[in-house]
Amino acid sequence: MVFVPATQPAQVATATCYIPVAAGHLLSPIKDGWRPFSQAEFAAAHPVINSQHFLGYFNRAACWAVDVEQPDTPEWQRQGLRSLLNSLDEGQFLLAGRALQVVQWHLDHQFCGRCGRPTVSNDDDRAKVCYACELSFYPRLSPCAIVLVTRGDECLLAHHARSKQSIYTALAGFVEAGERVEDTIHREIFEEVGVRVHSPRYFHSQPWPFPHQLMLGFHVEYASGDILIDDKEILDARWWRYDQLPQVPPIATLAGQLIAHFVQQQTQHK
Repeated sequence: MVFVPATQPAQVATATCYIPVAAGHLLSPIKDGWRPFSQAEFAAAHPVINSQHFLGYFNRAACWAVDVEQPDTPEWQRQGLRSLLNSLDEGQFLLAGRALQVVQWHLDHQFCGRCGRPTVSNDDDRAKVCYACELSFYPRLSPCAIVLVTRGDECLLAHHARSKQSIYTALAGFVEAGERVEDTIHREIFEEVGVRVHSPRYFHSQPWPFPHQLMLGFHVEYASGDILIDDKEILDARWWRYDQLPQVPPIATLAGQLIAHFVQQQTQHK
C-alpha cells in the first residue's frame, strides 16, 4: 500500500476511493476485510453524505474520508478501529486512523470555541477558521510518552485499571503543558510505580487514534526505588524476566514493539 498525504505535492490521480465513517466507526464490505471503497462500490450504496475530506492519494487514487449516515444495505458493516488492529498492516491502520480523526475533527469544530459562531473549512491548511474572532482549529494531537523500564534482563510491566484484559504493558502518560518529554517520563513513572529512572533512549513513534494521541516510545533504565503502585491507574506492577513474560500487547502496538525489542536484545546477548 502506498499512501501520499494531502500535505505533499499533488499527484495525478488515476481513480477515486472513499473511506466512509458513520458515528465514529469505519464502514467496510461484509464480504471483505477493511479497505477503502472504490468509486463504484461507494456510489452503489447511495450513502447520505454529511461531509467529505480529502486525505491524499492511496495507490495513486484520490482518497476521501466521508462522514455518512449508515447506509440501509446488508452489504456494509460497521467496525471499530480497535477491532481491526491485528488484521490491518501498518499503512492501512494509519490511513484508517487518519480518516477517523479528520472526520471527528470536523464534527468537533463546526462552531468556534471562543465566540460560538460557525467555522469555515480552510482546506489548504486543514483548519476550521472562525472569521469573527480570527481563531483557527487544527486536528488535535496529544503527545504521550510510553516507556519500557528495564533492569538488566528484567522489564517493569504494569496491569492498568482501564484494561479490560489481564495484559501487562509499558507505562505511559500524557505530556503536560510546559513539559519536555523527558520530564514526562520521570514524572509519570514515579507517580505510577514509585521508581526513579535514567538514560531515556528514543525508540520510535506511533499515531494512536483513540482518539488523537501521538505515542512517543522510549526505553529507560532503572535507577532506584521499590515498586509502589498508585492504586488508581495501576492495579499491579512487577519486574518480569525477558523469557518469563505475562500476556503483553500485540506487536502492532508501540508497547508490544518496545517489549519485543527488549526481548530480542536480551536473547542475542545470551
